[in-house]
Amino acid sequence: MLQNAADDPGERSPEELRARYEDALRETIDAVGPSEVADRSGVPRETIDALADGESPDVTLEEAAAILAAHPDNPDADAIAAEVRDDLMMGLSIAVLDVEAVESGINGKLEAKEIQQKIEGRFPMTLAEYALVHQYVEERKP
Repeated sequence: MLQNAADDPGERSPEELRARYEDALRETIDAVGPSEVADRSGVPRETIDALADGESPDVTLEEAAAILAAHPDNPDADAIAAEVRDDLMMGLSIAVLDVEAVESGINGKLEAKEIQQKIEGRFPMTLAEYALVHQYVEERKP
């Protein structure tokens, strides 16, 4: 769902990917309404309003999943977040990458251990971090 917000993610910049992810969040906010999204997601109303206004607030993957899950046609937030993480792990496997290679490929913007913990969901991952890792992994898939 979130990972499918952009066609050819390996050919886009991390900034373009983040913008596409935010567009997907805005679509949900527009369809459901800011108040309802805030109530259903538990994401602060200020964050919802900032997204609706075209801003790029710091949003975690979990918050993004909760926003998307506010739409009645979407799966719940845990399922969305798990799917995104599974997609990243599968991408690492297909691209034959480990977290050390990703750390090197993204110029050390995140440490290997940090990447692993964020992909596994043990630590929060922002949309910007997700875009960075997702783009790098997708770019290297055969």
